[in-house]
Amino acid sequence: MTNTTTNFLEARDLCKTYEQAGERVPVLKNVNLSLARGDFIALLGASGSGKSTLLHCLGLLDTWDSGEVFFDGRPLSTLSEKAQARFRLEKLGFVFQFHHLIPELSAEENVSLPASILGVDRSARARELLDWVGLSHKLKSFPWQLSGGEQQRVALARALINDPVLLLTDEVTGNLDRARSKEILELLRRIHAELGTTILSVTHDEELAALYDRRFRLVEGHALGEVLGALV
Repeated sequence: MTNTTTNFLEARDLCKTYEQAGERVPVLKNVNLSLARGDFIALLGASGSGKSTLLHCLGLLDTWDSGEVFFDGRPLSTLSEKAQARFRLEKLGFVFQFHHLIPELSAEENVSLPASILGVDRSARARELLDWVGLSHKLKSFPWQLSGGEQQRVALARALINDPVLLLTDEVTGNLDRARSKEILELLRRIHAELGTTILSVTHDEELAALYDRRFRLVEGHALGEVLGALV
């Protein structure tokens, strides 16, 4: 279901520094990355290479010092804070290593939450998504009643509730064993194939990254290079 549009999402000469012990430490150094609509991409890199920071910048969860992020050709830095928040809710879905489910809410309520913030009742869609990820029998379960893999499935369903065009995942299998990790990757592939969602996933796992259509590597915050052929 790929409908290719060049530079659907683009980071151009992106730079980011953090302050540490009174010094400015560069994390992203003139990073360039372009995604086409319908891409299924893994972003590889060692711990500390800047890949999570890049993902957060692309998803407007963090700011950058220089360069620009474009979405369908529009520079995102020109959006107001309110417009950025609405953009995240309407266009993007996020899943992180730690699921960040609300412990006081049931699975169904957790999934419905982003739609509720927009003032929309999508409880029926929440039930549909939970069924889609194999958790129709857990609608009323609270996070503490779910396994780690089940919690990530709820987090995936929640990320899809507003029908995002772009799904960003950050070490989504980092706390799961190999079998559960492959199940989550199969779900991501299904989301990509059946819903047409563009997906960019941060991972340090070379074996899982090999299951993506394209792979890019970030090394110490420097420019990205596409990994072609087998990963070594």
